Amino acid sequence: MSDTQTLIENRPPSVAALFLERVAATPDAEAYRYPVPPASGEGPDDWKSLSWAQASERVFAIAAGLIELGVQPEQRVALASSTRVEWVLADLGIMCAGAATTTVYPQTNAEESAFILSDSESRVLIAEDAAQLDKAREKRAELPGLTHVVVIDPAGADVSEDWILSLAELEKRGAAHLEKNPDLIKEKVGAITPEQLATLIYTSGTTGRPKGVRLPHDNWSYMAKAIAATGLISGEDVQYLWLPLAHVFGKVLTSGQIEVGHVTAVDGRVDKIIENLPVVQPTYMAAVPRIFEKVYNGVAAKARAGGSGKYKIFQWAAAVSREYAKASQDSFRRTGTASVPFGLAAKHKVADALVYTKLREAFGGRLRACVSGSAALAPEIGYFFAGAGVHILEGYGLTESSAASFVNPGEAYRTGTVGKPLPGTEVRIADDGEILLRGPGIMEGYHGLPEKTAEVLESDGWFHTGDIGELSPDGYLRITDRKKDLIKTSGGKYIAPAEVEGQFKAVCPYVSNILVHGADRNFCTALIALDEPSILDWAKEKGLPATSYAEVVANAATVELIDGYVKELNEGLQRWQTIKKFKLLPRDLDIEHGELTPSLKLKRPVVEREYKHLIEEMYAGTREA
Repeated sequence: MSDTQTLIENRPPSVAALFLERVAATPDAEAYRYPVPPASGEGPDDWKSLSWAQASERVFAIAAGLIELGVQPEQRVALASSTRVEWVLADLGIMCAGAATTTVYPQTNAEESAFILSDSESRVLIAEDAAQLDKAREKRAELPGLTHVVVIDPAGADVSEDWILSLAELEKRGAAHLEKNPDLIKEKVGAITPEQLATLIYTSGTTGRPKGVRLPHDNWSYMAKAIAATGLISGEDVQYLWLPLAHVFGKVLTSGQIEVGHVTAVDGRVDKIIENLPVVQPTYMAAVPRIFEKVYNGVAAKARAGGSGKYKIFQWAAAVSREYAKASQDSFRRTGTASVPFGLAAKHKVADALVYTKLREAFGGRLRACVSGSAALAPEIGYFFAGAGVHILEGYGLTESSAASFVNPGEAYRTGTVGKPLPGTEVRIADDGEILLRGPGIMEGYHGLPEKTAEVLESDGWFHTGDIGELSPDGYLRITDRKKDLIKTSGGKYIAPAEVEGQFKAVCPYVSNILVHGADRNFCTALIALDEPSILDWAKEKGLPATSYAEVVANAATVELIDGYVKELNEGLQRWQTIKKFKLLPRDLDIEHGELTPSLKLKRPVVEREYKHLIEEMYAGTREA
């Protein structure tokens, strides 16, 4: 048996047990960093740290506090909060109590929050602030099983009622409970079995009502060991964690960290990412493609604002970085070493001094790699960053597979693929191209939905992902599209919209979101939303009289600009894939209007329903309209 197999097969029954091992092994090492905003509200944040021992004190107090509130093993405790250090501590506290975490996005409205709390039968809700508490208060009559709400940040919240208490009060009660029962947590963790429910994550619901995905403790324990076995992270790393922890991609990052014991800086404020990177100076971070697209568009816009000379340099450097990345990856694939022709290396050195160095500094200067997941990254954007020395390792997984089923292997990564399966995970491609997965990361099933579970999970353990993909002879997976998102034109041609959309994002620096439409039509069209800061800067530069985003996108000059990029896109497509018509949307797509999931994935049915009139306009007068 190999060392990797031994590592994975000898995994502990739970991450709670793994956490106890980590605390015992490195009690004084730094575990978490978190920002404390200045009291005045102005100036930079003050970053504080918790050692593993200090973190465990709070985790055990939370666990004991929940037990004192009457929470039993496997009973659900819901967590409705943005990404912050208390989320991580509370989740570990829930697990150490033997209970299970129900995750709720803070953006979720009161009605859907109530559905999740009710469907999961959550006994306690840990709410971030007054706004999250108010949702529970509004729907309390519909939640007879909810006995308590614990508020992390009670400022402005009414916690006078006896069913509401602050997190500080819960920890205080827990600490007192532990004084009388010092071995309580050790006993609770010792009693956890691998099959016991650890997490109930509700899918973002790109279609229909969210389903609760049941992930037992063994899923997370396996993930912790398998991520460590890839060799991609070590105890010396500093991770910057900002992804939503209610999402499986954010949550899985906490398991790998506990196994290897590195530092994690936690701050979910997306508007602080650019400010935080030079302060945190991470060695690795995970992100969704939209973040890399925004950085790319931002760098391009900054170069353009510097005048035509600077923009030409940027365009040249971007072309060099892509050529360099493709050549070095191709060389590594063939020979095992990344080498490029002398002339290209010389051009790359000049471009590095002019452009790439500044880009790496913006990421904090120490970034070894980024992991990208949740949706496909446009390969041309991936190659740009790769050539600039910001290595983006695409990965793949679903909520139903505990997030990390595939990841690109370090130096041998290949842009445009999601890499190889994690040790212990099996993959096969069905006759219709669907990706099937089997292994210790696969869910137990959907909560209370045996028929839905049977639709995707076979009796022999194979899980139907609903994604279409191809495996290379040496095991690299390329995702081509969602099975249900494939478009079949009236001419019988199949089109993968995500592929076309990704190519457009690499071509057009102003795009924010794009949806390609064409099912049962005789040509493809697109709804395009632009990146507001970039297009407003362009409008100002061009002296357009328009001042608001809606006015700018309605201007004929803007339509002409985007038309140029659509024509450029079409040059590289098959005839049946080309975009014949497009419409610019009057505003960008967002989570608040339900058009994007909290992990920034496009909800196609919602967008197509909302902008049906624009789609129909594009097909008006054609034969099939």
